[in-house]
Amino acid sequence: MNIVILDAYTANPGDCSWNALETLGACKFHDRTAPSDVISRAAEADVLLTNKTPLGRDIISQLPRLKYIGVLATGYNVVDIAAARERGIPVCNVPEYGTSNTAQAAFALLLELTNRTGHHADTVRAGRWSASKDFCYWDGPLVDLHGATLGIVGCGKIGQTVARMGRAFGMRVLAHRRNPPAGGDFEYVTLEALLRQSDVVSLHCPLTEDTKELINKERLSWMKPSALLINTARGPLVNEADLAAALERGVIAGAGLDVLSAEPPPADNPLLNAKNCIITPHIAWATPDARKRLIAETAENVRLWQLGSPRNVVNAAV
Repeated sequence: MNIVILDAYTANPGDCSWNALETLGACKFHDRTAPSDVISRAAEADVLLTNKTPLGRDIISQLPRLKYIGVLATGYNVVDIAAARERGIPVCNVPEYGTSNTAQAAFALLLELTNRTGHHADTVRAGRWSASKDFCYWDGPLVDLHGATLGIVGCGKIGQTVARMGRAFGMRVLAHRRNPPAGGDFEYVTLEALLRQSDVVSLHCPLTEDTKELINKERLSWMKPSALLINTARGPLVNEADLAAALERGVIAGAGLDVLSAEPPPADNPLLNAKNCIITPHIAWATPDARKRLIAETAENVRLWQLGSPRNVVNAAV
């Protein structure tokens, strides 16, 4: 059993162990793989693992030995799951390794937008407080979350965790998902109702053809001028030019993003210098504990597939 990992460095830059995976077959680790190298590196793979290296139909069709694709992530949009299904290749992800830390990161972005803690700490370090005539000062409005409405778009495990955090802050929670459950803990509404009523909108849905650029010029116009947008899911959920324009014109008050449509982003991405836009480099998932869980669950996915009982299969018709 040959196991090939195309982009091992992001999951494990050296502070985790691959031992659980190495017990399952002969492993070949590549820190990073350029698109031109994917086919040659994966040619002898029975099991192919990727985090963000795309595996499109053209690549899958040229790997006759391939029997299994594992995604070292929850989102699986980097794999053409239809092409894999046609070949009878299961595609398995890791759905819950990063629930708590991703929710934590969503609130970190929100709290920076509402309290501007990092900004104010920088001004103190620069000597502004020492030079102040008053015992305190603040740059821009400070926002109280108690009593505000939090809208969760995509109310799976991460979205539900963010919702519970919001309730702990005294927020009202609205939720939107494709197939809302009957009853449940949250008030489910249409996307338009959520965007119009929410003071904070947090995105937690997968990237699909239906959700690509879910947040665009029209839907941003539905939001309150005081509203904040948080995205710790996938960058292409947002039309970035539309969001940058909305921020510049004051259509909404601010955005906190951990993901962008291209990563790393080109220097001309309009959000990099947009007004009231905080961007972190896709780190919501990346705590050491979360990455250890990711590797362990990825290995367990492979082990169960080897035993004939695959789990977390996202192209479930296989």
